[in-house]
Amino acid sequence: MAPHHLRGTLNIGFQLMITVGIFSANLVNYGVAKIRGGWGWRLSLGLAAVLAAVITVGSLFLPDTPNSLIRRGYHEQARQVLARIRGADVDVADEYGDLVSASEASAAVRRPWLDVLGRRYRPQLTMAVLVPFFQQLTGINVIMFYAPVLFKTIGLGGDASLMSAVITGLVNIVATFVSIATVDRLGRRSLFLQGGCQMLVCQIVIGTLIGVQFGASGDGAAIPKASAATVVAFICIYVAGFAWSWGPLGVLVPSEIFPLEIRPAGQGINVAVNMMCTFAVAQAFLPMLCHLRFGLFYFFGGWVLVMTLFVAAFLPETKGVPVEKMGTVWRTHWFWGRFVADADMDGRAGNRDSAFHKGKDIAVESRSRPV
Repeated sequence: MAPHHLRGTLNIGFQLMITVGIFSANLVNYGVAKIRGGWGWRLSLGLAAVLAAVITVGSLFLPDTPNSLIRRGYHEQARQVLARIRGADVDVADEYGDLVSASEASAAVRRPWLDVLGRRYRPQLTMAVLVPFFQQLTGINVIMFYAPVLFKTIGLGGDASLMSAVITGLVNIVATFVSIATVDRLGRRSLFLQGGCQMLVCQIVIGTLIGVQFGASGDGAAIPKASAATVVAFICIYVAGFAWSWGPLGVLVPSEIFPLEIRPAGQGINVAVNMMCTFAVAQAFLPMLCHLRFGLFYFFGGWVLVMTLFVAAFLPETKGVPVEKMGTVWRTHWFWGRFVADADMDGRAGNRDSAFHKGKDIAVESRSRPV
């Protein structure tokens, strides 16, 4: 529903609300930890039901998107919704025409879950799988899920570790505003590359600081306050790098690269990969921390290096490109262009063969028709 020149900014609002939710959860956890009797965790979990109720009630007031309305045949209603969300002083005739044309093209696709596997859509499928995969292997969920455990491990007390988690949550929110302000001016690639380099340096520094203090056995003395503060500072810098790069862009880029005909399938694959990787990393973190110790940060740092190189080589810039015209981005890319071009050539060849046989049949019919 967002206009293409503001799509990045508005889409990252989704990530911003996630960061606000994380920060709010950290504040709740910090508060309920002080409840005597140890039952505060029940309150922490129970409050999630309140937010679930807000989502349920709020969904009743959401309009359908113009794309969805057109696909289901409600053309006049789609035009009205488009005019309402663009503003009364904006002529939506051209945009509406583009949406109708794109919808007609997508309606010709009968098997999107099979077609998304075809060569023509290889670039989008690759991004739908690797972007969420890489996003989870930045190690951010390790920090956000287990920040209190991690900070307690490096020697901070119970309350101090919870407060450190609150601080990282606040950094997450502020840095997301940086992404909102710059994503449609600097572009996606610039933020990906800058954030990746920042996270890589932080992972190396954090792993080295913890390794020097605790050693390979992990049985070192309690970490001095100055060293602990340095670790927390670099974790905050790491969180900031994620919050203006892989955090919001891991949601934004997959949402804007799919053509309408395979968007439901592509987005479904993207979300499924994201959830599976989130689950796997969350389950594996504590055993990996016990076995790898400070090497865990080098492990995630290695993946950050891989994903940064991947973005530099294979991810084209999508800033300011309307979704219905995104195919041009892949056709002109040095690597992905060969997949799209080959598929287009195959399609044109099939059309020529079909036209040839159709013309041949017409000729035979005309010769056999009595004069």
